[in-house]
Amino acid sequence: MTAPPDAADRTARPLVDRVRIDRIRAAAQGFGGNLAAMVLPNIGAFIAWGLLTALFTPTGWLPNPTLAALAKPTITYLLPVLVGASGGRLVHGQRGAVVGAVATIGLAVGTDVPVFFGAMLVGPLAAWLLREIDRALGARVRPGFRMLVDNYSCGVLGGMLAVAGMLVVGPAVEAVTLWLGNGVQLLVDRQVLPLAAALIEPAKVLFLNNAVNHGVLGPIGAAQAAEHGKAIEFLMETNPGPGLGVLLACLLFGPRSMRPTAPGAIVIHFLGGIHEIYFPYVLARPRLVLAAIAGGAAGIVMSVITDAGTVATPSPGSILAVLAVTPKGGYLGVLTAVAVAAVTSFAVGSALLGLGRADRETADAGRRAADAGE
Repeated sequence: MTAPPDAADRTARPLVDRVRIDRIRAAAQGFGGNLAAMVLPNIGAFIAWGLLTALFTPTGWLPNPTLAALAKPTITYLLPVLVGASGGRLVHGQRGAVVGAVATIGLAVGTDVPVFFGAMLVGPLAAWLLREIDRALGARVRPGFRMLVDNYSCGVLGGMLAVAGMLVVGPAVEAVTLWLGNGVQLLVDRQVLPLAAALIEPAKVLFLNNAVNHGVLGPIGAAQAAEHGKAIEFLMETNPGPGLGVLLACLLFGPRSMRPTAPGAIVIHFLGGIHEIYFPYVLARPRLVLAAIAGGAAGIVMSVITDAGTVATPSPGSILAVLAVTPKGGYLGVLTAVAVAAVTSFAVGSALLGLGRADRETADAGRRAADAGE
């Protein structure tokens, strides 16, 4: 006796839904893997920039105006170009890396904000366009003209994309920065400070931390400090706890490619105060932004509960600088806010990284089962 058609449909529907979920997971994991492949090979350059900033800038440990001049061009131009070149290499080898780097420099020049996320998009896009041009030309180019055509196609395409990036993407990045700043300002004005972490932490990961801190939170904190002697706003972006928790989660539960560089990043971030050092780890695993948001919100809540605050903006945002501007009698509240933020982001980050491992195992098992069924 055969099952009625509707019963067969009900039996097949969960299988179809499971296949769709597995495909979505595979696509998300592939996207995250591509981001990681663009960021992780350049972690050493990020660490070098972090050391230059922590040591030689006016707020560093060994201020030196001559050597400090290396910091801004590195973060604004060199690092985004490296990321764009890595993305281009993934798509079209060395030629893709070249055109990706040329296209990225247009974005970098178009704004003073580091354009890492834009580099992750433009680098692979430029390489893909070049690959399609190469395929279209194909055998139509005679061997004697191959090098000439290849060089000019790469140069012309890269130059066009650089101009487009400078004129279009730069203003777009500035608009996003203004939008985020207005959003944080609104949440602060409405006295819903923990919700501000949902804007502050993603903005930090996109290297807009200075714009949010000095452009929005700093002026508000200055007014509060003048009236009350301290301000929680000074701690909302500079709290090193969320970044510390994320880096510890990467060290213990992250992929093997992350673990060797995590200890150095922890030192540069927590003691050196260079928060930017952990942003590439989040960009490599975008789900970790949820851990940073959770840690930031927990730190703000604890600051409200303990009435924690500092008398000025900690600069750089290291634990030592935070304690240096903490008013007398306020150390317990500040340290508690930092510790709670770190523990929360570590717990959430560890769960997210573990969840990612489970997703990969589930997807692999599904593919093996599908192969066996065939």
